Amino acid sequence: MSIETRAQQKNNLRKIFIKTYGCQMNVYDSQRMSDSLSAEGYMMAENIEEADIILLNTCHIREKAAEKLYSDLGRLRIMRKERGQIPLTIGVTGCIAQAEGEEIIRRAPVVDLIIGPQNYHHLPHILKEVEKGIKIVKTDYVMEDKFANLPLPKKETIRRRGVSAFLTVQEGCDKFCTFCVVPYTRGVEVSRSVEQIVLEAENLIDAGVSEITLLGQNVNGWHGKDVNAHEWRLSDLLFRLAEIKGLKRLRYTTSHPRNMNDTLIAAHRDLPMLMPYLHLPIQTGSDRILKAMNRQHTAVDYRHLIERIRKAQPDIALSGDFIVGFPGETDADFEETLKLVHDVFYASAYSFKYSPRPGTPGADMANQIDEQKKEERLQRLQILLGKQQKQFLQSKVGKVIDILIEKPGRHKGQMIGRSPWLMPVALKTTAPVGTMLNVIIEEAKRNSLIGRFQE
Repeated sequence: MSIETRAQQKNNLRKIFIKTYGCQMNVYDSQRMSDSLSAEGYMMAENIEEADIILLNTCHIREKAAEKLYSDLGRLRIMRKERGQIPLTIGVTGCIAQAEGEEIIRRAPVVDLIIGPQNYHHLPHILKEVEKGIKIVKTDYVMEDKFANLPLPKKETIRRRGVSAFLTVQEGCDKFCTFCVVPYTRGVEVSRSVEQIVLEAENLIDAGVSEITLLGQNVNGWHGKDVNAHEWRLSDLLFRLAEIKGLKRLRYTTSHPRNMNDTLIAAHRDLPMLMPYLHLPIQTGSDRILKAMNRQHTAVDYRHLIERIRKAQPDIALSGDFIVGFPGETDADFEETLKLVHDVFYASAYSFKYSPRPGTPGADMANQIDEQKKEERLQRLQILLGKQQKQFLQSKVGKVIDILIEKPGRHKGQMIGRSPWLMPVALKTTAPVGTMLNVIIEEAKRNSLIGRFQE
């Protein structure tokens, strides 16, 4: 028996567990890593305890994410010790891996491999090197297209993941907001080709996916090329994907206000398959802080943009991101944020206290805000956002809406569907997963809706 055959048999016996932190793009990346490793004969473990290889796919946006990583690595060190002679390989992937690299190995020697987001297609080869006892740190920005080197998932794998799927179309960011590590961990903006995206979408839909969410750190900045080297806009891509038979819904996230162009706004008016939901972060309502953040737009610019979007699609639900306590933020600056939130009205939003990220300009700025002040501001902001979300959900009571059945609910005979505005809807039905139903909304909960099938 050859060495290669024995190695393959060994791989067939090895189970991998991937723990995902953070955003939808990390969820997508974890799935593609899983697809790549499955193609090489590795098996996916149902839980962390039965795994031979554990990969922690990390996020570096918030300070607590890094703290969580090192806490988990401490528990894995104990797990490895308890296993004795049974081997356990531990790896860190994702944005913290990219940002901290050798520092992770120094702080947590239990780690065997570090892989940045641009190197996932090298993972099967890297694991074989690690099995020889070699620690690997691979965080360089490779020139080859990692997506072209990652295998498409098998149909049965897609079906297990459900009828809604993520599809990354763009990575990285050129905006260099002073609070953000993305340009340093994901690199500059790169757009996948039209051909690649359509092929992956067709593969998903052929396996039963009904709803696709296009992903990117700056997704509306996507400008991929077709086979004739013609550059497309995101609106062009949305209309092209809508032509694929079997697709029922399209979404995209996360967007930057500077790239919300006329054609994309028009797509919200003219493309019924594009759901009336938009995540469009502004971070603060203060022009002074927007300038310090290097957002390169004003609060007035954002307000006018929202007016144009709502004129094109009056039914749209807006979501946003907000940071409180950015360096130099005064009480007056914070009041401007509250005023903007009050005026715009958000169906949902994410809000955070500013946390300095090493290597970003914001971390070295003067006038850092103390934690108590940040906490007070965050509480006030979240109360306002919570009231708006409650009001939005209650506004849907009595309405008949289309939902996409996604999974069984917690109660017998209950199924969970997804509304056009993203929030879940629970109802009693025997309709199978993937069905589109007309549902009358009877009740609004804190983060969801209760409906009844409209015969």
